[in-house]
Amino acid sequence: MMFQIRIHGRGGQGVVSGAELLSVAAFIEGRYAQAFPSFGSERMGAPVMAFCRIDNKEIRLREPVLEPDALIIQDATLLHQVDLFNGLPARGVVLINSAKGLDEMGLGGLAQGIQQYRVYPVAATELALKHVGRAVPNVPLLAAFAAVTGVIGLASLERAIGEKFPAAIAERNVAAARAAFEAAKSAKETIGA
Repeated sequence: MMFQIRIHGRGGQGVVSGAELLSVAAFIEGRYAQAFPSFGSERMGAPVMAFCRIDNKEIRLREPVLEPDALIIQDATLLHQVDLFNGLPARGVVLINSAKGLDEMGLGGLAQGIQQYRVYPVAATELALKHVGRAVPNVPLLAAFAAVTGVIGLASLERAIGEKFPAAIAERNVAAARAAFEAAKSAKETIGA
């Protein structure tokens, strides 16, 4: 069954690279995948979207992901500016780059409402700064995605990271990924989702 992911962020946060890493991780697992961006204005800080589809059979769709199974939100400032949740079905997965709780972000109702989204805040920027030395939240969010959905494995994500980055940078990103994976796994167990 096809799993569709929509990633929201701002230019310079690795939104497009994140979608590509997800697709490479799926390829490593012997599955089909596609990743592509959607740009408004291509400048640092401008809102950016990227899409990824993962399936066990060939993917023939080419349009943007309008009904995602999961959202990865790399910049929480977009939460109240754009309708990020458009098309997300009930019980859809939402990963948000934030060290704050849902109530602090004004999203407490998302997990309890009619839709009952499975929402996971991930302190991705903090993990990236700690392990990588740069505020690029994409890799920690992808690892958290792996932990809460099981759509890709951490080992294949680590291998995709190793293929994309030079050794020293890959090593630091893998450390950030492992920390985010464990944190998200614990959060999922706590939520019981």
